[in-house]
Amino acid sequence: MRRPATICVLVTALVLWRFTVHAAPSVTQKAKMVLAPGNYHFTVKSGGRDRTYLVHAPPQSGAGEPLPLVLNFHGGGGNAASQRDYSKMDVVADRYGFLVAYPNGTGILSGHLLTWNAGTCCGYAMKHQIDDVAFTLGLIDDLAARTPIDRSRIYATGLSNGAMMAYRLAAEAGNHVAAIAPVAGAMVVTAFNPARPMPIMHIHSVDDPRALYYGGLGPPFPLTNSRVLHPAVESTLARWRNFDKCPDQAKAGPSISGAPGSANDGVTATKYVWAPCADGSEVVLWKLTGSGHVWPGGLLDFHPRLLGRGTDIIDANEEMWSFFRRFSLPAK
Repeated sequence: MRRPATICVLVTALVLWRFTVHAAPSVTQKAKMVLAPGNYHFTVKSGGRDRTYLVHAPPQSGAGEPLPLVLNFHGGGGNAASQRDYSKMDVVADRYGFLVAYPNGTGILSGHLLTWNAGTCCGYAMKHQIDDVAFTLGLIDDLAARTPIDRSRIYATGLSNGAMMAYRLAAEAGNHVAAIAPVAGAMVVTAFNPARPMPIMHIHSVDDPRALYYGGLGPPFPLTNSRVLHPAVESTLARWRNFDKCPDQAKAGPSISGAPGSANDGVTATKYVWAPCADGSEVVLWKLTGSGHVWPGGLLDFHPRLLGRGTDIIDANEEMWSFFRRFSLPAK
């Protein structure tokens, strides 16, 4: 007569075992996952689309401690793989122990000619109003579920349209990003209401043939024949200096000139620093001459007909990491 009760207990125990042992991992369980050192390709849903990104985990990743994260956005018409190879940031990530994520933008071709919706630029992403801020925040959450991330030390950089995307994150997601370092691209946001003072290091050549340093309509882009109206770099930085409550006058930093007869002959780089600003932030400009629309310290022969003269008079990766490492988000 007791068999039905016994069967009921067994069934209940089986159900409980199923849900305690085989249920999907909790947030706590996921946080214990660690990426082994190496390179990865991940997909995350955002805005009803499958969005992708690459990740480089440095040797320090294996220890399981939360690591800083640098978001490195490709330029308009590029993709994550080309930005990884061109910028050579993985080398510096291995040296100092931070994660690098290279997100992919969107476009009509799978994996090629991709852009970011940074405000008034660029291409497919802007035209279709892709929410690339939401994608980036989703990427951070997705990666944090795969390996420990120090969320107080997440930074953003990028080239050209990718630099513009870094600025958009600063303007719209400043509570998630501790500092930015745009390269060869100024800010084109349509709304400017940052959540907090933002440390910024901007790297740009006055002889950039595409993202014009002094502002204006850039040349037609190959294949699409589209053109971009670029704001002046120094106007962008003045806007941030005003918001960050920086001093009016810059402190002149080092000025470097390429050695005669070297690959950098005729190239200069001068550093300007506005500090201290509100909440310990600062604004830095590396102003180059003689080089093109390029990532200093990246591959020197990367599409020179399109981008202009490459340079390694400074190493953008070293400069920005030296800058980034001094800033973290305030404790919540």
